[in-house]
Amino acid sequence: MSAMILPPMGWNTWNTFYDKVSEELVLETMDAMIEKGFRELGYRYLILDDCWALKERDAQGQLVADPDKFPHGIKALADAVHAKGMKLGIYSCCGVRTCAGYPGSFDHEYDDARQFAQWGVDYLKYDNCNRPNHISSEILNRRMAMALRSTGREIDLATCQWGTEAVKSWIASTGARTFRSTVDIQDNWFSIESIARSRLERLSWSACGCFDDMDMLVVGLNGLSMNPEVNQGGCTDEEYQTHFALWAMLNAPLILGCDVRKVEGRALEILQNKTLIKINQDPACKAPFKIPVYGNDDAFVLVKLLSDGTYAIGLFNFGDTDANVSVELWDIGLTLSSNLRMSFRDCQTNDIVGSSREHFSAVLPPHGSNVYLCALEECK
Repeated sequence: MSAMILPPMGWNTWNTFYDKVSEELVLETMDAMIEKGFRELGYRYLILDDCWALKERDAQGQLVADPDKFPHGIKALADAVHAKGMKLGIYSCCGVRTCAGYPGSFDHEYDDARQFAQWGVDYLKYDNCNRPNHISSEILNRRMAMALRSTGREIDLATCQWGTEAVKSWIASTGARTFRSTVDIQDNWFSIESIARSRLERLSWSACGCFDDMDMLVVGLNGLSMNPEVNQGGCTDEEYQTHFALWAMLNAPLILGCDVRKVEGRALEILQNKTLIKINQDPACKAPFKIPVYGNDDAFVLVKLLSDGTYAIGLFNFGDTDANVSVELWDIGLTLSSNLRMSFRDCQTNDIVGSSREHFSAVLPPHGSNVYLCALEECK
C-alpha cells in the first residue's frame, strides 16, 4: 500500500518562525532532521508557510520568492531538499491575499500550479483567507486541485478550510490529501484540548487518502515561538505527550512546528516515539472509536484497530486532577466465553504492564495519557 495515502509527516515554518522564513532556515532544519533521525522515522516534508513571497506579483503576474529570504530561488531549494531524500512544501491561499497579506491564488490557480510544478514543489498548503464571498470554498478548492493535476506533477493538496461549509461532504472528492477542520492551534493546553474535543465528535471524518488535519504540533515550542498568534504560554511535558498521543491515535498529520535545530530531551523523545508513529502510520488508517468513562466527563478511552491484528488503546484524562481511567474489555468486544485475554504494552516504556480478560485501568495525572499496544492471546 502506497505511503502516499497515509497522514503526512514533516515540519512547517509557521508555529515557531512566523514571517522569519528563509532558505537558510529550511536547509539548516533539513540537516537537523536528518542528523537527529527524523527523516528515517518518516518526517519528510519541509513546508514553507505564509510570508515566503514578495508582496506583489511580477509584471507577468507570477509569484516571486522574496530574494532576501531565498537568494537562490525556490527551485534551487527544492533541488537541495530532494537531493537529501526530503520533499518541499509551499503555501498559498484561495483568496486574493493570503492570511498575512501576500498575493493569493484566486484567479491565478493554473499559473501558480504550473509555477509550483516547475519549481519542484511536492505539497501545497492552501489557506482560506480573503476570498470572494460569492464563491464557495468547495469551488475554489476544486479549481486548485484541478490546476495541480493539470501540471502532471504529483503535488499533495493540503487544504486549510477550517471546517466550514460542510467540508466533509465534498473535500475527499477534490483529491485533497488533508483538510484542516479546526481553528489554528496555540501553544497551550486549552487550545490542544479544544481542538481534540471538537475532533472527538467526528471520529469518522478522517480516512485513507483524505485526513482530518488538527493543525501542526506544538510539542517543543515551550512558550518560545516568534509567532504572537501561537506563543500563548506553553505546555508541560505531560500535556505535550498527550497532544502527540492524540494526534497519533486520531490519524492526524504529524507536522512539527518547533525549532528542530534546538529540540532535545523530553520533547525529542515525544516526537520520535516509534510506537505512536507506527500507530499513526498504520496502513489500514482505521478511525478509532471512543468509550466514555463512567462518572467522569473529562476522561475517555480511544480504541484503534491496527492492520496487524493488534489494537491501540489510549486512556486520556482532560481533567485538572488525577483520575482513575478504566476500560471494560467487553466494551471493545471481548467476552469471557472467548477464552481470550488482552495484553497491554506501554507505548512509552515498551513494557508489558498487564493482561486481562475483563478490565484494565491506570491512574493518570491532570491532562495526562497512556497509550498501549494490545494483543489478544489464549488464556492458559
